[in-house]
Amino acid sequence: MRRIFLSGIILIIGIVCFAQKDSIITKKDLKQDVLLQTNHGDIVLRLSDSTPLHRDNFLKLVKTGFYDSLLFHRVIQNFMIQGGDPNSKHAKAGEPLGDGGVGYRIPAEFRVSLFHKKGVIAAARDNNPEKASSGCQFYIVQGRVFTDAGLDSVETFRLNGRKIPAEQREVYKTIGGSPHLDQSYTVFGEVVKGLDVVDKIAEVQTSKGQDTDRPLEDVRILKAKLIKRKK
Repeated sequence: MRRIFLSGIILIIGIVCFAQKDSIITKKDLKQDVLLQTNHGDIVLRLSDSTPLHRDNFLKLVKTGFYDSLLFHRVIQNFMIQGGDPNSKHAKAGEPLGDGGVGYRIPAEFRVSLFHKKGVIAAARDNNPEKASSGCQFYIVQGRVFTDAGLDSVETFRLNGRKIPAEQREVYKTIGGSPHLDQSYTVFGEVVKGLDVVDKIAEVQTSKGQDTDRPLEDVRILKAKLIKRKK
C-alpha cells in the first residue's frame, strides 16, 4: 500500500514538473511558428517580437495544450474568425460562447507597424478602459478590400480623424482587412500559411439565435503546437 502511495506521489511530482517545463518559454520557442490544426485545414501563425507580452502568453498556452479542442466560436464573414474561449471545449450545440477566460488580462501593446490587414492574429478583449487584452481569446482577420473613399470614411467615423498611413492604405486596398480596429485591439502576429483555410472557415453558416455568429457545425482547433519555422 505504501509503495503504491509513494508511486502516486512520484507520478504527481512528475506531472507538475512536466507542466512547469511546458509553460516555460525558451529561446528556441521564440524562433518557431504556431500550427493550428483545425477540422477545416491547417493554419500557420508567426508571432511578432514587437509584442512580447502577447507573444509569450500565446506560446505558453499553446505549449500547455490550452487551445486543443477549442472552437472558433464567433465567425463573421468579411470580418474575422474568433476562438480561444475555454468554455467552448465541451459546449453543447446552441450554447452562447465568448465569456470564458483565464482570469487575467494582458496590457495593450499597440504598434503603428502592426495593423489589421487580412491574415493578422489579434487579441480579443472586453470593454475595459485600458484596452487590455483577453488572456486567451484571439481572432484572425479576414476583412474586406477597401476603396479610398471607404478608408476616408473609416478615418472620419471610426478612427476619430486618425489618419491611416499611406502604405497601410495600399494594403487595405489590395488584400483588405479591418482598419476600424487599428490601435484599439492588439495585433500580435500573422498567418504565413493557410489563409485559404481562414476564408473557408469565414464562409461557414452561423447562428442567428442566442448563440449569434457561432458556426452551426463546430469549427474546432484539433491541436495547436509549435513547429519549425520555414523561411
